[in-house]
Amino acid sequence: MLAAAQRMRRSTDFAATIRGGRRVGRGTVVVHLLLEEPVRASTACAGFVVSKAVGNAVVRNKVRRRLRHLVRPLLASLPEGSSLVVRALPKAAEASFDTLGTDLESALAAAQKPRRPR
Repeated sequence: MLAAAQRMRRSTDFAATIRGGRRVGRGTVVVHLLLEEPVRASTACAGFVVSKAVGNAVVRNKVRRRLRHLVRPLLASLPEGSSLVVRALPKAAEASFDTLGTDLESALAAAQKPRRPR
């Protein structure tokens, strides 16, 4: 479980992170990371989106539990006040725990990289 301060609950927080954050996709997940959120509390928070396209309720909850377990140690490495939304893709239903972890870490690392000047 994530601590209460680390959970994203309001739809406005989800919308702000998805609209204003950096988006990086991998085979099983899409990560939306918003690094600059001055109004937010000092801890980083995370939210999860697992749609019905992933599977039935049992499969969706299994994927959500796996993602929550994988995100928990990664939140400590994020800057204070950042917001993270992890969206599971349909391939996440059949993916192994290791594959989910690799995709999540890769996407999060890419989202944290500074942008290249154009």
